[in-house]
Amino acid sequence: MQLTVAADPEEAAVRAATALAAVARTGGSISLAGSNTPRRAYELFAAEAAIDWSQVHLWFGDERCVPPDDPDSNYRMAYETLISRIDIPDRNVHRIRGEDDPEAAAAAYAAEIDGVALDLALLGLGPDGHTASLFPESPALDVRDRAAVAVTASKPPPRRITLTLPVFERAVSILVLAPGASKAEAIGAVLRGADPRYPASLLPADRTTILTDEAGAP
Repeated sequence: MQLTVAADPEEAAVRAATALAAVARTGGSISLAGSNTPRRAYELFAAEAAIDWSQVHLWFGDERCVPPDDPDSNYRMAYETLISRIDIPDRNVHRIRGEDDPEAAAAAYAAEIDGVALDLALLGLGPDGHTASLFPESPALDVRDRAAVAVTASKPPPRRITLTLPVFERAVSILVLAPGASKAEAIGAVLRGADPRYPASLLPADRTTILTDEAGAP
């Protein structure tokens, strides 16, 4: 895997937004990360010029099992910082229906994304090495026949839906945005090589870049 170190979280956000925009300008499919880390990157991405949003499809790496207006919703964060600020057709935003039955919502999303090769998957990294909602020791790490599954996370909110490793394995490129000192230990472990104790280390090494800042550099 490649490691890129920015000076600080703002520079990391700028670099992430630049990478997102470069892919968006060519059209194609991008999966978005959730939680709060990519918030600034999405704001900057939304302000990028010369993007034909009708040619861009937005997907989600994972979602919490909450309604789309819930403060914990990954969709809500992306809507507020990115989707509501750009002229993208509704049909091009592929939301995971976190408010539905988790198993049914996962099956529906798996069917929707089946066969899609993401041009860029933006992911986060937890201090425990999880990415999307693929947590250490999760049975989801062994799923090869479904693109999305319902999982029980080791942090709240526990019920979630996540894309599985085969989806990320066929992505053209992966960018793991992970600034901050709390990520340094996990980054170091991931860079040492594939280890199921650190799910992010199972991402395809030849197409994955970890973007951190000086505080997060191992």
